[in-house]
Amino acid sequence: PIPAPAMECRVLSIQSHVVRGYVGNKSASFPLQVLGFEVDSINSVQFSNHTGYSHWKGQVLTADELHVLYEGIKLNNVHHYDYVLTGYTRDTSFLEMVVDIVQELKRANPNLVYVCDPVLGDHGSMYVPQNLYPVYKNKVVPVADIITPNQFEAELLTGKTISTEKDAVEVMDLLHAMGPDTVVITSSDLPPRLGDRFLVSLGSQRHVRPDGSRTTQRVRIEVPKVDAVFVGTGDLFAAMLLAWTHHYPNDLKTACEKTFSVMHHVIQRTISYAHDLAGPGRRPSPPQLELRMVQSKADIEDPAIVTEATVIS
Repeated sequence: PIPAPAMECRVLSIQSHVVRGYVGNKSASFPLQVLGFEVDSINSVQFSNHTGYSHWKGQVLTADELHVLYEGIKLNNVHHYDYVLTGYTRDTSFLEMVVDIVQELKRANPNLVYVCDPVLGDHGSMYVPQNLYPVYKNKVVPVADIITPNQFEAELLTGKTISTEKDAVEVMDLLHAMGPDTVVITSSDLPPRLGDRFLVSLGSQRHVRPDGSRTTQRVRIEVPKVDAVFVGTGDLFAAMLLAWTHHYPNDLKTACEKTFSVMHHVIQRTISYAHDLAGPGRRPSPPQLELRMVQSKADIEDPAIVTEATVIS
């Protein structure tokens, strides 16, 4: 297994929280803690369960309330972070407050890495209010270091359609030009070489050589499709990419292989449990499809590599 970070590595995770199940902060905190990271969590929402259930109740944190919590951390002089991690939000003022916090933390620690899952939508439609789009494009992405959009989000942020691998590379280069040094398009509609039962993901990472010149590593990875809807996988993915790029800062290929392999193991264990609970011939329900995170602890710590990334030009 990979040892814990040599020095205390602290993450500020600003994400949703659910009492039941694994979404947002619960999808991110447990696996990061297992891998030796200290995680401070601010809950952007606090719900009884995720919104894929028939019913949910809870509260939404406002931008002012986020500011109050951050001020409390500052007053105690414990606002020293190595990473900030954010995911789903529906409110522009909240998102703008996140940007202000990230910028302030980066002034205190220029080496801080901001990992952002720019949650806007999927499959051609947005599932957040449209006024979040310009905030992500003009304010969030420029201060992010690592972003994990899906194809729809990558296209939306760049204004360019992805029809070929070449298009995807160009989109990732456009995203680099906006700010982030690491871009992973988590899923795409590109044709898989391994057959229809796979999804194509792509990644790109810029490095600055000692002489000041830039080099870019790009990878393609094909992952098995699963016929089920999971909630919280995007949050887990961003957290695992944070962890494995920390351990392999100049090797996106290995970081992606580790990240996607963790995802594979967690999802396979979840789907197996869900089918056992549902019974023969019955489709699993949302409660049965909650991610089996605790049961996957060993795979999170030391994932057997089941998906291999290919370096592309």
